[in-house]
Amino acid sequence: MNRLIHIGFGNIVNTDKMIAIVTPDSAPVKRLVQKARESGTAVDATQGRKTKAVLVMENGQIVLSALLPETIAGRAQTEKVEEDEA
Repeated sequence: MNRLIHIGFGNIVNTDKMIAIVTPDSAPVKRLVQKARESGTAVDATQGRKTKAVLVMENGQIVLSALLPETIAGRAQTEKVEEDEA
């Protein structure tokens, strides 16, 4: 079953398709984001704010979010716990 989480500003992603949630501070992640923007595989969900998390998806796309990685991970874990209890 698909679990969807809110990643800020009305944007939602499928947690089953996420591979990683990383901070955009390191040089390799910055290169990953730049290459994705150039190739058109980046989805910018920041609404013009600073990118604080980069979500790497199964299909090679990346999603940029203005929420902290800890916040997104917490929401993903909360969704998993609620589903397990049901």
